[in-house]
Amino acid sequence: MFKNRAHTLFLILGGFFITNALVAEFIGIKIFSLEATLGFSPLDLSLLGVDGLGFNMTAGVLLWPIVFVMTDVINEYYGKKGVSFLSYLTVGLIIYAFIMIYSAIQLIPNEWWNNESGVSSDPDKHIISMNVAYAKILGQGLWIIVGSLVAFLVGQILDVIIYHRIRQWTGESKIWLRATGSSLISQFVDSYVVLLIAFYIGSDWDLSRVLAIGSVNYIYKLVMAILLTPLIYLAHFTIEKYLGHNLAIELKTSASST
Repeated sequence: MFKNRAHTLFLILGGFFITNALVAEFIGIKIFSLEATLGFSPLDLSLLGVDGLGFNMTAGVLLWPIVFVMTDVINEYYGKKGVSFLSYLTVGLIIYAFIMIYSAIQLIPNEWWNNESGVSSDPDKHIISMNVAYAKILGQGLWIIVGSLVAFLVGQILDVIIYHRIRQWTGESKIWLRATGSSLISQFVDSYVVLLIAFYIGSDWDLSRVLAIGSVNYIYKLVMAILLTPLIYLAHFTIEKYLGHNLAIELKTSASST
């Protein structure tokens, strides 16, 4: 259907990029314990005067590192314009999705679905009101939505700028440095912006608590950014094999000049 491999690749990368960002927004309502999930006892950290901290994070952190890796890969072959286009498109689609979800929440539920479909013989699985559960899970707070969208855009803009700056210094070599370096800085900002908007401004949390939780989240993202570095090289290898050497060089040369 698509004769131009460069266009086909952009469609594939863009679709995967947008899907990961959308899914991360929707699963992000769940807070999980990383230590318990891995079979360890929860940590009891103290930071900035805040006690009892551990790696209790939004489930969205499972996908956001992948989004930033995708940003670097798209940046390498399609430049600032390609990443900017997909970033703004993703924000628009996320806003559209939340509008549709909030519209669905306002619909009057069918009585059987609301009261009977959640009934289970197992008390732990019984849901008193399906409609309340539906609204609680999907109806994230406005400040959380605003915070995540602003953090996403700011992080993307920083990632693009830093990636190209490092690329100017290193040339085509040291892919790991520009990819990991840009992600570490952009995710540092992302970790705090979302919490400052969602909880410091939106919920009146103490600034010290917001910064402490942001620091714990960033430690996780820093580790993940380093661990995912081989994935970046795998993506480059696969893409260049698909595009062919000449087309890959042409795209990267064009991307570095835009």
